[in-house]
Amino acid sequence: MSIAPDDRPDPFRERFGRYLADNPMIPLIVFLILLVTGLEVMRPGIVTPFRADRDGLLSMFWIGNLLKFAIPLAMLAACQVLTMLTAGIDLSVGIIATVAAFVCATLSGTLGVAPAVLVALSCGIIIGLVNGFGVGIVRVHPLIMTLGTGLIATGALQVYQRFVINVGTEIPAFLGWLGTGRTAGMPNGLYVFIPFALLVFWIMRFTGFGRLLFAMGSNENAARLSGVRGWQVYLALYALSGFIASMAGLLYLGMIRQPSLSLANPLLLPSVAAAVIGGTSIFGGRGSYAGAIIGALILRVLDTMLTLLQMPEGARTALFGVIILAVTAIYVRITGSR
Repeated sequence: MSIAPDDRPDPFRERFGRYLADNPMIPLIVFLILLVTGLEVMRPGIVTPFRADRDGLLSMFWIGNLLKFAIPLAMLAACQVLTMLTAGIDLSVGIIATVAAFVCATLSGTLGVAPAVLVALSCGIIIGLVNGFGVGIVRVHPLIMTLGTGLIATGALQVYQRFVINVGTEIPAFLGWLGTGRTAGMPNGLYVFIPFALLVFWIMRFTGFGRLLFAMGSNENAARLSGVRGWQVYLALYALSGFIASMAGLLYLGMIRQPSLSLANPLLLPSVAAAVIGGTSIFGGRGSYAGAIIGALILRVLDTMLTLLQMPEGARTALFGVIILAVTAIYVRITGSR
């Protein structure tokens, strides 16, 4: 039976689809550029890369602001990418970041900055170890385990707040410098984030630990039969996730400069969305931190657009969710990946 001309596959379309599937960053970057262009159309001048300050010098003001608010989200997205590689997820990263920020702010005035930072980071590692113990040894599903520890940490933080309600808070000066300062027109946090991102890339692609994460997500049973001690991988993974989340919380504290019991909680679901939009599979075995970074930038641009539209908070949240689903569906359709 001959194939009708209309039913014959289009070689160009097939080659183009394979090219996008092999280079998933391209549609993400194109979509980000389209969003930025749309933002410029909505508010002419807002995306203009250069702006003259009082001294007549040029500074990349808007781009700096975009990067500044995307950095904490991208750091939390790293937690999701790493855990999703093993077909897991970490729903405790928002409260871990909040705990680290609140503990640091309340202890800086009494213990000193360095001890306060160490205690804050230790809180993240301890919560991460509890998650790793539950997932790797007790075999609780990551979604349930991290959700439960997040709720426990939320209650513990509320109890802790009652004991330090009269102590007051102090934002370490170096966190304020990282969170709000600029060097060469770029936010200071960027000069911390770049080495951090390179470290995550290195861990994922060039270390035995990173290869184990991909192996555990692709086929955990095969990895175990090959001699991999899964519980050790999970302990290290979720401890690392807690440490990254606590660092993101400290940086976010320097940006907001106002500790609260829900400081970083709103970043939880966007961090998951950034990882998924960036091409990380929730079923494990495939992920890209570079894509998650672009995903974080996309979400921040979308948030700016919805703010300019002056939508009510409820409508903004609903539309934000619809856009995330649409972007993810389009990305999967274009790249042919799930």
